[in-house]
Amino acid sequence: MRVGVPREIKNHEYRVGLTPPSVAELTAAGHAVTVETRAGAGIDFDDAEYVAAGARIAPSAADVFAASDMIVKVKEPQPSEIALLEPQHILFTYLHLAPDKAQAEGLMKSGATCIAYETVTARDGSLPLLRPMSEVAGRMAVQVGAHYLEKEQGGRGILLGGVPGVAPARIAILGGGVAGANAAQIAVGMRADVTVYDINNARLAELDMLFGNQIKTAYASRAAIAAAVARAHLVIGAVLVPGAAAPKLVTRPMLATMKRGAVLVDIAIDQGGCFETSRATTHDDPVFKVDGVTHYCVANMPGAVARTSAFALNNATLPFVLKLARLGAEAAMAADPYLATGLNVAAGKIRHAAVAEALGLPLG
Repeated sequence: MRVGVPREIKNHEYRVGLTPPSVAELTAAGHAVTVETRAGAGIDFDDAEYVAAGARIAPSAADVFAASDMIVKVKEPQPSEIALLEPQHILFTYLHLAPDKAQAEGLMKSGATCIAYETVTARDGSLPLLRPMSEVAGRMAVQVGAHYLEKEQGGRGILLGGVPGVAPARIAILGGGVAGANAAQIAVGMRADVTVYDINNARLAELDMLFGNQIKTAYASRAAIAAAVARAHLVIGAVLVPGAAAPKLVTRPMLATMKRGAVLVDIAIDQGGCFETSRATTHDDPVFKVDGVTHYCVANMPGAVARTSAFALNNATLPFVLKLARLGAEAAMAADPYLATGLNVAAGKIRHAAVAEALGLPLG
């Protein structure tokens, strides 16, 4: 198969769909790989490394798309990229369509087969291609929150771990999945006062066993979340409903109960955000305030640590890329029902039930 890797063009996105070692695996298997010039430059992979791995370098994204059967990316295609998609293309990337009807309609119009990393599942129901970036985002959320709690950043002026004789910051983590657990791990390491909220009692029990008395756990009732928001210095939103829009757990009236200079970090922003006042931001302009509360809602958080993120993502995606390249989309998904759950759009129709419901569009 002919596999293409365009340069990412989303704001401050330096990750790359395939690293040179991944390209080498594909070319060794007999596939042709075309990489847009400087696709990996942001994380110190130059064109020569891709050539050494067996790739051909193309001068533009248009050339990459024209020379490829499958496009492997990191972030959702931007309008100029959607315009390059044709019915014969397989698009394999993060899509996050639930809050983005315009993108969904563009992909439907293209006729391409679009497989989303974030809805591919494993045998145990987990999300193996979302997991590495959830790990990164969860760990980043704590360091981001610590930074914006600093006074010169408009925060409350609180050190996350406190010091002897002075209490640490109180952190509420909404969601005990991969992102939430990784946030808890870093927060505990920084000696913060951490409580994790979830509606899955079995998961709360797992976290209790994992962290012991280093954290507190609580059932995420509306009343419990309202009380948590009122007392927390940092709230991390880490909820996920695969393929669907994130539930709004923190409402606008709750902000009035928060301390001035408190911080909200919305990891769920790719799925529309779990705070009612959230709106997507960029690394150029990452925060805004509502009622004196700082909101960090960057939609590609892991892009800030792009080299770590690119390797972590490739470790997870490469086996699926190789399977798609070897068998083609239809046969690969027929052979692997877990890969098939990643199908979001094909032949002009929405093919994932949660995405269709979130967008109010018919399921094809």
